Amino acid sequence: MSRSSPPRARSASSGRGKPHAIRIIGGDWKRTPLPVLDLDGLRPTPDRVRETVFNWLGQRLEGQRCLDLFAGSGALGFEAASRGASRVLMVERNARVAAQLRANQARLSATTIEIAEADGLRLAASLAPGSFDVVFLDPPFGDDLLGRALALAVPLVSADGMLYVEAGDPLDVAQNETLGGWSVVRQGKAGAVHYHLLQRDGSQNAPVV
Repeated sequence: MSRSSPPRARSASSGRGKPHAIRIIGGDWKRTPLPVLDLDGLRPTPDRVRETVFNWLGQRLEGQRCLDLFAGSGALGFEAASRGASRVLMVERNARVAAQLRANQARLSATTIEIAEADGLRLAASLAPGSFDVVFLDPPFGDDLLGRALALAVPLVSADGMLYVEAGDPLDVAQNETLGGWSVVRQGKAGAVHYHLLQRDGSQNAPVV
């Protein structure tokens, strides 16, 4: 998942802060490029990782409800909507990044996407348990948010739902009380990013490779 943290100040000569682009990998908007602000802490999930993750999820997400809690570039949320998700809630606290998400939403006429400009942890605490079939969780690596984010995100996943987590280190489910009763069913590594797909033990919906 892609996410953002508050951007640090840059000099006018840095040449950054200008939009670059992500590309939707599959679904109704396949190969569509979407502008993304080039800011510190904004790390779009790479194309090959997204391709792998959505292979795990079964390519199409028809009728599924998805939460992209630290949306950033929106790479995962837009991909889910492109593949048929009935609702995608994308949460982003940075005003400039949220504005870019709204612009991309308008460009696609994406009526199944909702964009909330809010703190992800605070918003997650207000959501109803079991209200999402897939939760994408990719908090900023350096801000010690993963433990708190997991504690709030896990209850939001429906009984047979899936939880996707990106982190700077591999998840150790056995050492994490929040993930008691969960298993990592797929995992991979790309550069410094470890990515995982988790499911409750005994779930009826096994991921498709």
